[in-house]
Amino acid sequence: MSVESDFAKYKNSVAAARIREVFNTVAHQTGSKFSYSYPNATLNNAQIKEVLELLRMAGLVYPATHTAANGIPLGAEVNIKHRKYLLFDTGIAQRILGLSIGDMLLEDALQGINKGAIAELHVGLELLKNSSPYQPGALYFWRRETRNSQAEVDYVVQRQADIVPVEVKSGTKGAMQSMYLFMEEKKSAKGIRFSLENFARLNQIDVYPLYAVRNMLSAKDTF
Repeated sequence: MSVESDFAKYKNSVAAARIREVFNTVAHQTGSKFSYSYPNATLNNAQIKEVLELLRMAGLVYPATHTAANGIPLGAEVNIKHRKYLLFDTGIAQRILGLSIGDMLLEDALQGINKGAIAELHVGLELLKNSSPYQPGALYFWRRETRNSQAEVDYVVQRQADIVPVEVKSGTKGAMQSMYLFMEEKKSAKGIRFSLENFARLNQIDVYPLYAVRNMLSAKDTF
């Protein structure tokens, strides 16, 4: 792959093999909190962090950071130890994972976990592409981990003075317990769901097709 071939340009500071290892690991952990203890790791935590920062600075990966989301700005209450990383391109992510875009679109049962991860990656990249040109885009997610209640919202965005939870589904079904829990705890008036469904409104949830992230960001009557 041509992107990986370019890694050799940085060999004076970081070995190309290290960059390739972490780059591929980001793809395989799409949609999940990044774990430094991945299978067949040859690097220590400090080395992995160094490569992640290099990839981030090069624009090849983007972090999504955990936020407590108790108020705005969302970046005021983050935990950088809890991050997901997004590869910069969905097509390259699918190539690394060995997925066929045609099969993913046509076969509901194929690679269900990977299909959901690619959908989450797509929405995250679209949120970044359509962020303000006057300040760097940033992605946030929310997770609650207690002994009796685990919940996670894929993304949390700010709309004017509102904090809005965003869920991503790769099909037309899926529970939204985490979304409702977030809305109850944070007193959010609205939630957003991206899926293969058409435009709709379900109580306090506005539903958008996966291709319509820009529509959500430019909507004036949603909130």
